[in-house]
Amino acid sequence: MPIYEYQCQSCGHEHEALQKLGADPLLICPACTKPELMKKISAAGFRLKGTGWYETDFKSGNKKNVAGDVSPTPSTPKAGSSTPASSKKEQ
Repeated sequence: MPIYEYQCQSCGHEHEALQKLGADPLLICPACTKPELMKKISAAGFRLKGTGWYETDFKSGNKKNVAGDVSPTPSTPKAGSSTPASSKKEQ
């Protein structure tokens, strides 16, 4: 659901409102109660709710488990496998 910004033409009060896309614009200013509220032209913010979003979307700090954030672990040879150094024959 988008968050719209409004500004009162009478008192200059700025207001944000969470509204559905098809909802009518607000008209009454919550500060001065005059019908002078105008929708500002800006990039709309969104609040993503419900199921279907990634689990890491709303986590912060070290709680995120994103592939780019994880430091690589050093690889260790498996038991029984030979490495180039151990496969050389001493002369």
